[in-house]
Amino acid sequence: MNTSTVTNESRDRSFFGHPRGLSTLFFTEMWERFSYYGMRAILGYYLYFAVAEGGLAIPKSTALSLVSAYGASVYLTGVAGGWLADRVLGAQRSIFYGGVLIMLGHISMALPGGVPTLLLGLVLIITGSGLLKPNVSRVVGSLYSEDDPRRDAGFSIFYMGINIGGFAAPLICGWLGEKIDWHYGFGAAAVGMALGLIQYVLGRRHLGRAGLHPANPLPTAHRSAVLGRAVGIAVALVVVMALLFGTGIVGLAGLVNVITLISAVLPVVYFAVMLGSKQITRIERDRLLAYIPLFLATALFFLLFEQQPNTLANLAEADTNLNVFGYVIPASWFQSINALSIIALAPVFAMLWIKLGNHQPGTPMKFVGGLVSVGVAFLWVVLSKTVSGDQHIALMLAFVFVLMTVGELMLSPVGLSVTTKLAPAVFASQTMGLYFLAPAMGQGVGAQVVKLYSLDNQQIYFGIVGVATLACAVLLAVANRSIKRSMHGVQ
Repeated sequence: MNTSTVTNESRDRSFFGHPRGLSTLFFTEMWERFSYYGMRAILGYYLYFAVAEGGLAIPKSTALSLVSAYGASVYLTGVAGGWLADRVLGAQRSIFYGGVLIMLGHISMALPGGVPTLLLGLVLIITGSGLLKPNVSRVVGSLYSEDDPRRDAGFSIFYMGINIGGFAAPLICGWLGEKIDWHYGFGAAAVGMALGLIQYVLGRRHLGRAGLHPANPLPTAHRSAVLGRAVGIAVALVVVMALLFGTGIVGLAGLVNVITLISAVLPVVYFAVMLGSKQITRIERDRLLAYIPLFLATALFFLLFEQQPNTLANLAEADTNLNVFGYVIPASWFQSINALSIIALAPVFAMLWIKLGNHQPGTPMKFVGGLVSVGVAFLWVVLSKTVSGDQHIALMLAFVFVLMTVGELMLSPVGLSVTTKLAPAVFASQTMGLYFLAPAMGQGVGAQVVKLYSLDNQQIYFGIVGVATLACAVLLAVANRSIKRSMHGVQ
């Protein structure tokens, strides 16, 4: 990092001892996450509810798989968004343009135009998220010098904003969507992103030079040609998909299949290119090979974890007694449990790792813990249905989301860290992009898996997926020593 770009910001202590720019990014991300989780909390319901109930009456299987495909697409575009920021736009401009696109996407979904405005809105949100999401974190890091002791605390404050937005969004957007009209819920998400943009524009001056310019700009001589090819390919893809969809050759199910295929193939290409490179050393190749099972474990984790807005959301809406202490809660409120659990449990895990010190489990075993948690969460659904005998009990189903959060806290925080440690030097940035393809792959494949789910076979579905995940966790635990040897000292 060029520390000259962070000198002034590092001296700034006007935001609770941190640079004033952190507050700008804190609220930008908080409102962006509000818009994202608010819309996602009601997306599945809007897709499969009957037209008389304000929905689109899309077959439930297709609707739930489309939710997963949407999540996969957000991560896929994050790779392109990071590249555009590094080579062309700079992170600050990428954040702004991304926020504008996200806001326009939610506005499109707030309009009662049926499938066309839905798809337009999703495309805009996916594109905007790809620009905004990966670059906000980069600018947070750029506010501090590498040796600034406040750096980790700054990220902790920043992530608190994510969870505040994630907690509040389903409560507000979900209530508006379910109790009044789905489009009011989407409109609330648009308002949230608009508020985030307003405060970002007003507070952008506090960011200084952090992320102002591309980190590795394209040479002027090649810039037009490279951008022309990139834009041409992107436009061609959109036009082809629009024609295929518009003419009925590819429907929503076909669109989901295309996203699944891309999410599965792209990581394979990434690994093949890096492993085949002559620029990496033997030790780097060993570390990259050790990273493959961790990558697959991450993909499997997110295959289960990201069923919160589809299969689990359907259970909450269609097969759960929502009467809690005399008040019938909106089913979408279950989507707030994850964020609330992170706020409550993250300090507990932080203290646990500190207390264990050098005795804490290694990275592969933390991944095992993450898989065990989501696997047990799926089996808990089976237990919940068995105990209730009829509809799920709301408080018992809520514990599924808590168990998933435990898994997230074990696996997700170490995922990025170990990626930076195992990345070959010449592919450092690409390997970070590769990490984000793991949740994309998980949700892309998950878009096919959730087609096997229905209310009638829920116990079989959650039981088989849960047991299969626990079996994969056992395999990863057995391979622990081999993986650690190939990591060559990386913890």
